[in-house]
Amino acid sequence: MNFEQGVLKYKEGDFEAALAIFTTLIQQELENPMLYLYRGRTLTRLGKGIEALADFDRLVELEPYNTDYISDRGVVLHLLGKNDAALDELDRAANLDPKNPYRYSSRAYLKDRMGDLLGAIADYEKAIELDPEDAVAYNNLGLVEEKLGRKEKANAYFTKADDLSTYPPKKETILQASPTESKQSPTSTNSVKKVSKPQKITVAFFFSTLKALITKPETRIEFSSFLRAFFDKK
Repeated sequence: MNFEQGVLKYKEGDFEAALAIFTTLIQQELENPMLYLYRGRTLTRLGKGIEALADFDRLVELEPYNTDYISDRGVVLHLLGKNDAALDELDRAANLDPKNPYRYSSRAYLKDRMGDLLGAIADYEKAIELDPEDAVAYNNLGLVEEKLGRKEKANAYFTKADDLSTYPPKKETILQASPTESKQSPTSTNSVKKVSKPQKITVAFFFSTLKALITKPETRIEFSSFLRAFFDKK
C-alpha cells in the first residue's frame, strides 16, 4: 500500500479504497501534506465535508503560506455553506499571491455566488488586467454584467471570450444541478456559452459542472483546478 496506489484509486473513483489507503499512510507519516491533500479531496468526494475541512486545517497548519492549500480550504468551506469564511481564505490567498490572476478569478466566482456582483466585476477586471487573454474571466464577467442588466457590456465580453477561446461551447463554470460527474474534454473550437440560474449547492452538483473554458495551460488550468477543487493535483 503506497501513495501512488491511493491516487490511482482516487482517480478511478474508488473513494472508499482511496480513503483507507490515505488514512493508513497518514498514521505512518503525520506531517506529509500530500496525504492530507488527497485524503481531504477524497473525503469531499464522499460528501464528508466536515472531515475534509479538518484535513485542510491540518494542511494549512503544515504550510501556512501555501496559497493553493488556502484556496482549496476555501472551496471546502464554500461547499459547506460557510461563504464568509471561504471569502476570508480567498482574500488571504490573493494577499499572499497578488500577481496571480487566478486568485482574483476564483474570488470573483465566489463573490458572484454570494450576490456581490460589483465585487465580482472588480475581481474579474483585475484578473483580465493581469492576463488579458483570459477567456474564462471575460465570459464570466459578461455573465455578471448581464445579471446587472448591462446587455451591451455583457455581449462585448462574450464576443471577446469567443475570440480568445479555442475550445467548443461550454457552460459557465458555476454550481448547477446535474446527475453525473464529468471532466473537461478539450477538442477544437467555437465559442463560449453562457447558462442561466445557479441551483442549490451540493457536492454532487459541484463536481458535475466542471467543464471550464480552458484556453491556455497556465491561469486557465489553475482556475479550472480551483473549481474542480479535488479532481487532480494542481
